[in-house]
Amino acid sequence: MSSFDHQTLTRDINHALRPFRQSQSAAMQGFAQLAQASMAEGAISAKNKELIALAIGVTQRCSGCIGFHTKALQKLGATRQELEEMLSIAVYMGGGPALMYAAETLDAWDKLNPPTQSA
Repeated sequence: MSSFDHQTLTRDINHALRPFRQSQSAAMQGFAQLAQASMAEGAISAKNKELIALAIGVTQRCSGCIGFHTKALQKLGATRQELEEMLSIAVYMGGGPALMYAAETLDAWDKLNPPTQSA
């Protein structure tokens, strides 16, 4: 299980990137525009896009991605059942290493999610 909390991790990432956002403002604005356009509602819902992004984060072994996309999924009203089904696909595609990050994701879900939404 992870030895950090994802809320602190995502806050620390945002803090660490602040000077980079300033020094590389054009590139970071471009990245933000790409993210916004990619994650917008369309033929695929924003929630399904976040599920895809989190699956990629799990298979790429990115703890920061797990924190950011888990929180986004919670804001979009995803359920734990949806999360777990997505994780089963991520493990299928990513094998044992993805299983370890699936456990991290479940831990992040529980720690970031208010108890009233953990269904």
